[in-house]
Amino acid sequence: MKEHDESYYAYKEIKENPIIIDFTGLKHWEIYPLLKEKFGLPECCGHNSSALWDCLDGLFYGEGEYKVKIYGYNSLKGELKEYCREILDVFDDVHKETPNVTFEVIS
Repeated sequence: MKEHDESYYAYKEIKENPIIIDFTGLKHWEIYPLLKEKFGLPECCGHNSSALWDCLDGLFYGEGEYKVKIYGYNSLKGELKEYCREILDVFDDVHKETPNVTFEVIS
């Protein structure tokens, strides 16, 4: 097993508020790296909805108000739209646990 330094597990500062997530033109494999960047998630966060939940659960607790604006979802087609639907479901669950963060699908 490859060893990692502590930065592999470290969260980074969220630099945007609102946080802008734009699915427009993204390929399947580009989605989770984008989410990691936007939410400051650690490198160890896996590329699936369960790992996303694990990393976002509690992230915004006591951190003030955050808004996440989601663009491009409505233009997605087929399997990619279904794949991103799972991500939106995670966002819904995160909002239920930490209502100080809101997620809004813009287009």
